[in-house]
Amino acid sequence: MRTVIAALILLISTAAVSAGRQSRPGARPEDEAAIRKVVTRLQDGWNAGDGKAFASPFAVDADYVVINGMRIKGRDEIDAGHQRIFDTIYKNSNNTASIKSIRFIRDDIAVAHVEWHLKFNDNGATREGTAMNSLVLARDGGEWSIVAFQNTSVAGARK
Repeated sequence: MRTVIAALILLISTAAVSAGRQSRPGARPEDEAAIRKVVTRLQDGWNAGDGKAFASPFAVDADYVVINGMRIKGRDEIDAGHQRIFDTIYKNSNNTASIKSIRFIRDDIAVAHVEWHLKFNDNGATREGTAMNSLVLARDGGEWSIVAFQNTSVAGARK
């Protein structure tokens, strides 16, 4: 009898664990790692001052809301807009990403929240700022790309 009870407990526990896994769509470690690489590509592109490299993880038709609320559309505009700031106000700046969360909505859709710490030169003075980004990512053909991006300054974080 104990063996039967132990077997039932084991069966119920295994089913509960499997059900828990199934209720988290897309929560595969390889997908999370791929999304982390997308964020690293953003960071590396920014720190290289390279608009094309920064924009490369975005979908061709991505939506991007800039920190001031302006909306731009498409990878080419994201590239051009960032190259302008890399050549001017954010020349030689450094931006460090910290992923706060990755949530899989479906197997092929995820939302990530990323905090950024920016250091830049403003007329000879080193300045700093913090922003929080919301990224909507989609997996298409095995590759993850950013389809929507919201950039928000963290109030009181600029120095």
